[in-house]
Amino acid sequence: MSIPRPFNLRHWCGAALLTSLGASVAATLPEASSAPSLADCDGQFQQVLSATPNAMVAVGARAVWLDSRHLRWPQADATARFRLHHAAQGGITALPGQVVAGADAAADLMVRPKPPPGAITQRFKWVGDGLALQWTAPRAQRAEWHRGRLVLVQEDAADRVPDYGATVSAGATRFKVWAPSARQVSLCLHNGPESPAVTVQPLRRDATTGNWATQRPGDRSGQHHTDLVDVHVRGMGLMRNRVTDPYSTSLTADSRRSWVGRLDAPALQPPGWDRTPHPARVTAATAMVIYELHVRDFSIGDLTVSAPHRGKYAAFIETQSNGMRHLRALAQAGLTDVHLLPAFDLATVPETGCTSPNPVLLASVGSAGPASPTQQALVMAGAAKDCFNWGYDPFHFNAPDGSFSSDANDGARRILELRQMVQAPHRAGLRVGMDVVYNHTSASGQHAQSVLDRVVPGYYHRLNALGQVEKSTCCDNTATENLMMARLMIDSAVLWAREYRIDSFRFDLMGHQPLAAMQRLQTAVNQATGRRIDLIGEGWNFGEVKDGARFVQASQLSLNGSGIGTFSDRARDRLPAWAAQLNCCAPRTWSAWAWPARCATTR
Repeated sequence: MSIPRPFNLRHWCGAALLTSLGASVAATLPEASSAPSLADCDGQFQQVLSATPNAMVAVGARAVWLDSRHLRWPQADATARFRLHHAAQGGITALPGQVVAGADAAADLMVRPKPPPGAITQRFKWVGDGLALQWTAPRAQRAEWHRGRLVLVQEDAADRVPDYGATVSAGATRFKVWAPSARQVSLCLHNGPESPAVTVQPLRRDATTGNWATQRPGDRSGQHHTDLVDVHVRGMGLMRNRVTDPYSTSLTADSRRSWVGRLDAPALQPPGWDRTPHPARVTAATAMVIYELHVRDFSIGDLTVSAPHRGKYAAFIETQSNGMRHLRALAQAGLTDVHLLPAFDLATVPETGCTSPNPVLLASVGSAGPASPTQQALVMAGAAKDCFNWGYDPFHFNAPDGSFSSDANDGARRILELRQMVQAPHRAGLRVGMDVVYNHTSASGQHAQSVLDRVVPGYYHRLNALGQVEKSTCCDNTATENLMMARLMIDSAVLWAREYRIDSFRFDLMGHQPLAAMQRLQTAVNQATGRRIDLIGEGWNFGEVKDGARFVQASQLSLNGSGIGTFSDRARDRLPAWAAQLNCCAPRTWSAWAWPARCATTR
């Protein structure tokens, strides 16, 4: 079920009134205010009579007026409640998790079982398929309301525009999770990262949306929480899962508890964070010159970095280190983008007490070669506790990984330090991209590191004909063709672009995502940031989705004209065999660590 952000219909009023009233100008009508004066005749070419609240600027306009009483909203959920809010003087604010404020009145809209009359539908066929809504108010009221401010929202039962996770405000902290199949959901609240729970509180269920929510008084920043989700699991019965929040923005060490806090808190903003410019070096995706960089590899062996910062986010703030000098030199040579290999919360690297292979011991058997059974056995003996992993094993999509933080148990610190890391290349004249892995999770089912499937069993992962999770990506494939998995992916990308100032995204195995979901994501990140966010990815065509078996993929077969870029395996495959092998076995390559022997042929 989709619970999108509110959408501002004001920008579409012109189209509506042109159809229904024959007006030539409608969307430019000013809000009612003081009477015009002679000074206005000779003043500036425009005035703001009633400003839209800053928080509403990036909301966008997705629903489209077909005439004065019919609307179409692509990708909306037909089971939700739709209300049209009106304010003659403007000033409406509709923010996720809050009651709509500043409206003079509101009207419920009816979901039409059939599309509007054929002529209207034909005229607006460019809008695409979507939910049809109808406003049944009298014509005079419709005409009057069109002269004011109109905002259409999709609301929950408490008249709020929902969001998920922990939302902190000055007077209260709200917790919300989507769990439509749960029998019961309760909140466990902890004062510290390792202290016992101080309260357990049931969440209230909204039968229409499947959302569960509760509110605690006061600003709960710095506290931690988990959810108890009572849910039926196929083959196991009714389970009570203690699980972290799928929308966690930070966590304690090893992802044991979700952190509560505000990402806009001043303490989490590096000095000059909002004033550091995004380097304007790319006018088109084809102009990107990209350097892939692993956060730990960047500094783990750099003796010019202070020992506590080696392998950490904080290494980037040491501007005179060899690594940062090298990045500045690359920028001068024409590099435009640094792409971080996965830095979201990973499942495989212990965030406290990890170990690294003993180089002396490995060297002693080096004559047998790195692929020898002896050396491989030595490496694999400590693999479960190894401090290194490429990072293609998502645990929580929206939280920075704690293994790169100076204190994995401090949820706030990893947010601050990742922002400091992004700020450093920006100051060096380099854009920052992020490698994202929404096509699979590290686990599913009742596994301890399965978050999504223990909240809504069987929903977030792509299943085969026997009800088993597909694993063509080498891990447990997500079902981004399902509305709420697509929403999680889109919300996550928006968070990284808006809150961490990421300039571009590189999508792992992007061909396993629906093209429509990727296009919605492109629109969402652009609107959230007010700038173009470049999207590139692996547009390979394989697995259970091959050749459009389940949906139109974001693959090389269908990306033409979308503005979303894909890597070219055709150019790679025409390189000499040794070069193709090097390219295939780059750190980001799934086939390299899944099937090394087939590396040159599977990519």
